[in-house]
Amino acid sequence: MVDAGKLFSILITTLLVENFVLVKFLGCCPFLGVSKKTDTALAMGMAVTFVMALASAMSWLVNEYILIPFHLEYLQTIAFILVIAALVQIVEMAIMKLSPPLYASLGIYLPLITTNCAVLGVALLNVQKNYGFLESLVSGIAAALSFTLAIWLFAGVRERLENSNIPSFMKGMPIALVSAGLIAMAFLGFSGMKL
Repeated sequence: MVDAGKLFSILITTLLVENFVLVKFLGCCPFLGVSKKTDTALAMGMAVTFVMALASAMSWLVNEYILIPFHLEYLQTIAFILVIAALVQIVEMAIMKLSPPLYASLGIYLPLITTNCAVLGVALLNVQKNYGFLESLVSGIAAALSFTLAIWLFAGVRERLENSNIPSFMKGMPIALVSAGLIAMAFLGFSGMKL
């Protein structure tokens, strides 16, 4: 039985102290690519949240009931990528059907969730930390929310920068990278938290 305190600790630690994008530097490609507008960033965050939460749960089940009993632990990475790819296909088909404009705005970054190292990273970290099913699920949700928080905050900053007077040599990616670094430094303030 997992106590609520441990689940809360996993949630807060993963969300703030060990933010997947700003602290662990996982998932930087969509973080930089889909963060020009807050609505697109939030939509990408929701898609990643869905995939990451389900991938954490499904990866735990595959690992616990297929890989470990048959001594196939060495296939974890391949098995987890297959699980993630299947989930991304489901999300992609759902978004294409439900919101074609959103599907178009997410572009190539939607299928790239399959290769998003943050999604695979959370599944592998759950195994490394010997999390149970509920702990893996909470860790996956918290990691996805940390990704969503980071990309949404960054998109807000980038929207504000569009209307700012920036020197021409800093426009575009240079100011985006400086801004991402400043946001990451702000998240370092959470590193002193002990839960």
